[in-house]
Amino acid sequence: MPTQEKGEKKKYIPTSGVNILSATVSEQAGRWFVSVQVEEEVSDAVQASGKPVGIDLGIKTLATCSDGRTIENPKALRKNLKKLKRLSRRHSRKQERGKNRKKAARKLARLHARIAHIRSDALHKATSALVAKTKPASERPAVMVIEDLNVAGILKNRKLSRAIADVGFAELRRQLEYKADLAGSASKVVSRWYPSSKTCSNCEWVDDDLTLADRVFVCQECGLVLDRDLNAALNLAASA
Repeated sequence: MPTQEKGEKKKYIPTSGVNILSATVSEQAGRWFVSVQVEEEVSDAVQASGKPVGIDLGIKTLATCSDGRTIENPKALRKNLKKLKRLSRRHSRKQERGKNRKKAARKLARLHARIAHIRSDALHKATSALVAKTKPASERPAVMVIEDLNVAGILKNRKLSRAIADVGFAELRRQLEYKADLAGSASKVVSRWYPSSKTCSNCEWVDDDLTLADRVFVCQECGLVLDRDLNAALNLAASA
């Protein structure tokens, strides 16, 4: 890696092999950002030929994959909820149009931005790890399968709405689909009505009595005992 000489400016913007189209300046929570849009010719990716991977999305664990990998959920909102409530109360108690109220508003905005950045960073790292663009074609999944979750319907559940909103399922699916396309992998979305969690990944027996509280799948036909999320991920992979 080339070292940077003292006084030399860092080249954040690519200048060779790209056509710079536009630059957008924006402000968020007191910080300024510059977004540069560039145009670059990219060769087609080599078609991935690895085993299909099923991805079961969840709350406690962001993603459980059929190959045994798990991706932890940072729970950005949950970990900062107490501080968020405290700053919100301080802001509401300050006198309107006063300097202290503006200071409190800036602190509250910075925390909201931090929560959003933690969530965004986790999703980008998770989807990049799943796609594995930099690995050889034989080590990249030929197909990645996820469920078509009814996020809008789940958000109506008062007990789960905050945790679901803290994950960002829709954004994860969006990133996974476009990154898979760039990496030469296919993405498949299985119907939300497919009982991936209730079906035995070994013999296809269906446990209609399985509830959300049951974290272990026990097959009454073949005797398979498996983590509920891993069982679902294996079924999703098999559907590819």
